[in-house]
Amino acid sequence: MNDESLKLENQLCFALYACSREITKLYKPFLNKLGITYTQYISLLVLWEKDNITVKEMGIKLHLDSGTLTPLLKKLECINLVKRIRDTVDERNVYVKLTPQGFKLKNMAIEIPSKILCSTGLSLQSAKILKTSIDSLLLNISPEYKLK
Repeated sequence: MNDESLKLENQLCFALYACSREITKLYKPFLNKLGITYTQYISLLVLWEKDNITVKEMGIKLHLDSGTLTPLLKKLECINLVKRIRDTVDERNVYVKLTPQGFKLKNMAIEIPSKILCSTGLSLQSAKILKTSIDSLLLNISPEYKLK
């Protein structure tokens, strides 16, 4: 029996997985210059957009659980890019705040998105259409997903 649906080349999941890995590789040389990993970069993107948020809020935005996020934030704290602050009113809440060095890194990272876009060979218009489609897919399979 020849079942086309079970061929690797016909799997949406594999196409997305492989593409995600390749895109992440494009970031590596730029992020190496900043001394951070891709996961640290996307964590900083969240904070550059809105500083002083809870670990829970970050986890929701990044689709990461606390078991993944906590060690990541510890590493960012060790390299003096963020500071974690426990809420004095409700100790269950931990806030993440950029340090001056974390703010400074934003200026060094400002050109990364345009360099990555150039590396993909996509036009800005095509990239926007692709992102809209992927956002729609993510919203369909994970209704709590919202960027805004």
